[in-house]
Amino acid sequence: MTRLVTPRPAQAQVQYSHWPRRLPRELAVPRTSLWFNLAVSAARYPDKPATVFLGATLSFDTLRAQAEALAGWLQAQGVGKGDRVVLFMQNCPQYLVSFYAVNRADAVVVPVNPMNREDEFGHYLTDPQTKVVICSGELAGVVAAASARLAPAQRPAAVLVTQYWQTLPPDGPAADCQVPEPMRAWLMARHELPPGATDWADALGQGLVPGPHTAGPDDLAMLPYTSGTTGLPKGCVHTHATLMSNSCGGCLWGHASAESVGLAVVPMFHITGTLYGVLGPVFAGMTLVIMPRWDRELCGSLISRYRVTHWTCIPTMIIDLFASPNYRSFNLTSLRYLSGGGAAMPKAVAERLLEEFGLTFAEGYGLTETAAPTHGNPPERAKLQCLGIPIFGVDSRVIDPTTLEELPVGEVGEIISHGPMVFKGYWQQPEATDAAFVELDGKRFFRTGDLGRMDEEGYFFITDRLKRMINASGYKVWPSEVEMLLYRHPAVQEACVISSRDAYRGETVKAVVVLRAEAKGKTTEQDIISWAHEHMAPYKAPRLVSFVDALPKSGSGKVMWRTLQEQEQQIQQPQAR
Repeated sequence: MTRLVTPRPAQAQVQYSHWPRRLPRELAVPRTSLWFNLAVSAARYPDKPATVFLGATLSFDTLRAQAEALAGWLQAQGVGKGDRVVLFMQNCPQYLVSFYAVNRADAVVVPVNPMNREDEFGHYLTDPQTKVVICSGELAGVVAAASARLAPAQRPAAVLVTQYWQTLPPDGPAADCQVPEPMRAWLMARHELPPGATDWADALGQGLVPGPHTAGPDDLAMLPYTSGTTGLPKGCVHTHATLMSNSCGGCLWGHASAESVGLAVVPMFHITGTLYGVLGPVFAGMTLVIMPRWDRELCGSLISRYRVTHWTCIPTMIIDLFASPNYRSFNLTSLRYLSGGGAAMPKAVAERLLEEFGLTFAEGYGLTETAAPTHGNPPERAKLQCLGIPIFGVDSRVIDPTTLEELPVGEVGEIISHGPMVFKGYWQQPEATDAAFVELDGKRFFRTGDLGRMDEEGYFFITDRLKRMINASGYKVWPSEVEMLLYRHPAVQEACVISSRDAYRGETVKAVVVLRAEAKGKTTEQDIISWAHEHMAPYKAPRLVSFVDALPKSGSGKVMWRTLQEQEQQIQQPQAR
């Protein structure tokens, strides 16, 4: 960890110049485990719906009871304190039951993107030494195939499989939810269990009672994975305390309470989905309306039917909702707080939201390493295409990424943040952890890798990236990871992945490929794209491919990806005019 110079005190105060008068600058964060939040809400609101899933409700008391029974089952499989349990499924009530069951068993949640393929999933078994996998039926085959590739000692001790229909009404999704037929068929599908796997109903039906809950605020609670500029995805060490900070802070910032109704549409495996679809609602005792997958017609009908008040999303969802020919028939008048991030909200869309619905889109900013937001726009004074101001207990600065000197207001540099939600480090990677932090005034600041500036009112703006990363509709794609997977293609000799502009996603993935001699003239761009979709998550798979005879390289032999990126930008400039 590198030491920085002492900043100018006046600059540090700028970021508080427009702090909302209704809010404290720091929170008295509960010194309890996350499980305690569910226990309290179940005691306070036992019969209140914790979740609504396409017509089926799950009360807080039932959520608690199922989580305790599942915790007992996990412990019976040998799960002990600190052991890692993978959650691998789309949004559903079972995700919340599983999350809190792992907490209750004093174990650690490892959330995994359900779009991952067999080639990618194995890493989430070996790197965290996963003890148990809890997955949905359509993904059980991925788990089984990835496990079969490993040595017996590396395989999970148990696999628990749930089916989405198990928490739906007996006849399937309620008719007035307007679930599209392909989604209905997917939800109601009955998948066979792989050999040795346990069915969800059987695990809960055993009614096993877990041992005493001993996890405290400083114990490891979750290990979400994030990729980087090199190597495979890294686990971010989050304790109950780092997650608790934004669990309660997010509710206070967004006017949420037990009377609120939230819409869970951001994937729960994602840190934003975890915060606003798993942690915050249970802390506040609010009802959560769950969407298993994005569909604009379904979204509009659920907001209308259940009078949703709070919706955290990515801007592309709102753009898509507005594009629906039926959007004027949706009743969105119940919405009180609309927030999100991952991509900038277009000015025209934000203005339309304000004019038609009186809603201000409050953009925020955060990373997996920071348990979602470190910055947020106060709903009462939001700025467009802006990260907002540092939230509760956060101290953010802008530094020169080379000299590590703090920069004056208005100058562009790397954004660094210190706060109670910042992770403890990367799982079993001390060198990467050390490189991720700098020290200033005795505080440990996380280096975000994002270049930005702070204006004279203390609001932060991103201008560029220090790290090589593609942001496709809020999903972060790390080119090095895609390149490593592409090298497995028998026709690929070399590959360099860059970003390309996309009217809907903002950015999309492009692969510049050198083919092996024997594959030239026999392999098409579509061949590469199709193969990629079979071997990696859809959001990572290149949508564009171009073939070249050679990649530009430096004197040391490194691929000069910036040269290719600049060439791509020059090609696209005339299109952007």
